[in-house]
Amino acid sequence: MKDKILQSILKLDRWLEENNYKAYDPFDGLSSVILRPFTFKNRFLRIALQQGIRRFPINLRPFLGVRKNYSSKGMGFLARGYIRLHKTTGKEEYAKKAKYCLDWLVEHQSKGYSGACWGNHFDYQSRVFYLPKGVPTVVWVSLIGHAFLDAYEHFKDKNYLDTAISSCKHIMNHLSRYQDGETACISYIPIDNKQVHNANTLGASLLARTYKYCKNDELRSLAAKAIRYTLKYQREDHSWFYGESPNLHWVDNFHTAYVLDSIKIYIENTGDKEYRDRLETGYDFWRNNFFLVDGTPKYYDRKIFPLDIQCASQAIDTLVFFSDIDETSIDMAMKVANWAIDNMQDESGYFYYRRYNHGMINKTPTLHWGQATMLCSLSGLLQRL
Repeated sequence: MKDKILQSILKLDRWLEENNYKAYDPFDGLSSVILRPFTFKNRFLRIALQQGIRRFPINLRPFLGVRKNYSSKGMGFLARGYIRLHKTTGKEEYAKKAKYCLDWLVEHQSKGYSGACWGNHFDYQSRVFYLPKGVPTVVWVSLIGHAFLDAYEHFKDKNYLDTAISSCKHIMNHLSRYQDGETACISYIPIDNKQVHNANTLGASLLARTYKYCKNDELRSLAAKAIRYTLKYQREDHSWFYGESPNLHWVDNFHTAYVLDSIKIYIENTGDKEYRDRLETGYDFWRNNFFLVDGTPKYYDRKIFPLDIQCASQAIDTLVFFSDIDETSIDMAMKVANWAIDNMQDESGYFYYRRYNHGMINKTPTLHWGQATMLCSLSGLLQRL
């Protein structure tokens, strides 16, 4: 299995090189130079265009003027993956690739904000807000911030720590908080106050992990309030909705995994073990409700399809991360990896976006959603093995 994982990584790495680290994104439909003018700045028409391109089983982007591009979040995951490969193999080429990704991120920060931050390379319309190209999100900032902390821990270059600290300043200075009693939810975006559990906890995880090195009590204080907000809304079955707003009441695989990872990072870096039991019950719910016996990762807790590559990649990463709690998690991580390689990896090396219950396969080559996350998670599993 180790050799199978390594060969998969090598094929994917070659594909990334051949494509100059560019690909599509599931939500880049508003970049269509042909159809975007016909949305007339209308929210519902923007949603229709974006979701229509995203959900169509054939990749329409080349015909609609949507070009392959770099992804900031993708570069963050690639950096983490190459750092893991360097740790595992000692090959200098992986160190160079990791540093290339990190240098790219430093150069391509969102402008107009204090603190290191990143956003989409395309306009995005969600069901609750419109996000213009380049406006940062706490999800991007946090996941990329963790890449810089990985780099600091591995390469011992203080510049990487300084970038992570700068990202925390962005969270502290530009993101509003929804006060809920003694708890607080960090806003998803800087231009409005939007509450989403995985975004909130991801922000808290970066604050907590950075606090370990800089000992800034303000970072720890906000991280604690944010984690307690999300734990406050843990449901009776130990799951979490995507968000508490009535139109955000669903439970899915990889967003739940983000929440679990973030709570664990908070505990490990602050020493605050008050909610350790709640973390473990949340993990048990996720572990018992999102996988078939053969390792197929379900999208929802009560629904299998669509089979999505992001569910597979994040599942592998979270299972490896929780191996100190769950002695069976590595076996399941290998099953998920085996399923993904057998069912989602193209002969050319990249991973497909989705499989549907009617047998159709969406083979769109997405960058952060699939290629970068799979390189990162498979490299982490290889390192663990």
